[in-house]
Amino acid sequence: MPFDSDLPREFHAAPLVRLAPEGGWQTGLAHSRCDHLLIWITRGQGRILLNGQQRGFGLHSVIFIPAGALWSAEFTRQCLGQVLTMTGPLLPPFPEEPVHRRFSSLQEQSSLAGHFEAISREQAAQAPLWRRAVQAHCELAAIALQRQPETAAQPHSQTAAQRLCRAYCRRIAGLQGCRSTMAEHAAALNVTPTHLTRVCKKVSGKTAAALLTERQLHAARTLLTATGLPIRDIAARLGFGSAAYFTRFISQHTGEPPSRLRESARSRTQ
Repeated sequence: MPFDSDLPREFHAAPLVRLAPEGGWQTGLAHSRCDHLLIWITRGQGRILLNGQQRGFGLHSVIFIPAGALWSAEFTRQCLGQVLTMTGPLLPPFPEEPVHRRFSSLQEQSSLAGHFEAISREQAAQAPLWRRAVQAHCELAAIALQRQPETAAQPHSQTAAQRLCRAYCRRIAGLQGCRSTMAEHAAALNVTPTHLTRVCKKVSGKTAAALLTERQLHAARTLLTATGLPIRDIAARLGFGSAAYFTRFISQHTGEPPSRLRESARSRTQ
């Protein structure tokens, strides 16, 4: 598409480690983001959960995660790479759904690495028309991603179990302060909690309750570390009945009360 400087888009390339400056929980817990991510793995391996399906990834993997998609990732200590963060409207030809591909040829790998390097240079120098240049490199990276064939482990058709797990993940990815229970989500999907739990465990490796807990925990820790909101206001925003209930939830899953998590985060930035 033609470049449009009036569209409120921002692009930023950075090392993979910048995805979790506060700790592994920022990527290890199931969550959704308001920006789009293009992750390029240049070393190591790990596992990623994308919209309910868990899979492994390795060297030269490219993972695209559009805004609003539920995901989590386990990056090993040896895992290195780059991440391109894009805010604003989705830039065509990036897909509207999560995509995981492996760039097998050296030419494809070198070309993608070149786009990441060019984006980094442009954003550092900020020469005339640098935003236009960055968008052009992003579009070329998206074209390279779209050209990669799907692997045998990623068929176009989905089973009923995969569709159900995906629908559940979409529901909890869009939670905004509503503390619905897993049973309420199951009822909305016209299945029993037992069936939803069994399906999610089979498809994603995690139960429906575990995915919901991770989603809530990530949102809570993000608000604790990224804002100065009082704990009672965070509890209310996330749908907890009281600040005491919220404190018990955080302490149970992290081993520390909310106030200590916030203090630890602030000490790391000073």
